[in-house]
Amino acid sequence: MLSIFVLLLFQTLNGQQEIKLLVRADDIGSSHNANLACIESYRNGIVRSVEIMVPCPWYPEAVRLLNENPGLDVGVHLVLNSEWDNYKWRPLTNASSITDADGYFFPMVWPNANYPENRTLAHSKWDITEVELELRAQIELALQKIPQISHLSSHMGWTSVSPEFKELYEKLAREYNLEIDLSPVKSAGKYFQDEPGKSPLQNFIAMIERLEPGTYLYVEHPGLNTPEAQAIYHTGYENVATERQTVTDIFTHPDVKKAIIQKGIRLVSYKDLKK
Repeated sequence: MLSIFVLLLFQTLNGQQEIKLLVRADDIGSSHNANLACIESYRNGIVRSVEIMVPCPWYPEAVRLLNENPGLDVGVHLVLNSEWDNYKWRPLTNASSITDADGYFFPMVWPNANYPENRTLAHSKWDITEVELELRAQIELALQKIPQISHLSSHMGWTSVSPEFKELYEKLAREYNLEIDLSPVKSAGKYFQDEPGKSPLQNFIAMIERLEPGTYLYVEHPGLNTPEAQAIYHTGYENVATERQTVTDIFTHPDVKKAIIQKGIRLVSYKDLKK
């Protein structure tokens, strides 16, 4: 009996019984409402890391907000597509092999029922040299403007397009000292895939309560249900504004913060994992 107690004490002292949760907010810089929601989800919520989209129109405002909140960990969310129908963004460089006839990034990374092959990054005649120059430009502009950058991430999973893309991503992470080992990190789950009949808030809290000792990552996209957000959508995903407002409401809800405290969960960032 004593040996079991000693083992449990040893595990606790070494953090093996601790639950760590990294709540990541994606797409700051993509729009004004996303900027405000990401910052609100950090200041008054559970977000500890955000991902900046450098080529997007609201990047300058995001830079200002991030500099006003130096404790918020930041990742460079490397962008090679422009998914929304009503507004677009272009590469920072002359990367014609990964742009459409109007000079914008292709809408999608992979084809789907609404976006055929000729509108995707995966089926473009991409030039890996151009891709590397573009990614470097995004990383370097972010590093110039935002002091607290700790890592890289890929917007809409473009690293899976080709082994060359994945190798390039890993090379850049090492070169810019933005590499983090995420192999011990598990997915916390998705609140909207949980029990039917319960609200998103109830499902999120239930997800929190099920976590066992270990390190978990939860990724979502905070937003606000504003006229700007209501104009941001693409075919097949029209309820962007309402869904992302729900994310913000959950991330800042007092019942969520209470559940995290009661469970003894420690909120962490990528920077914490890097240490």
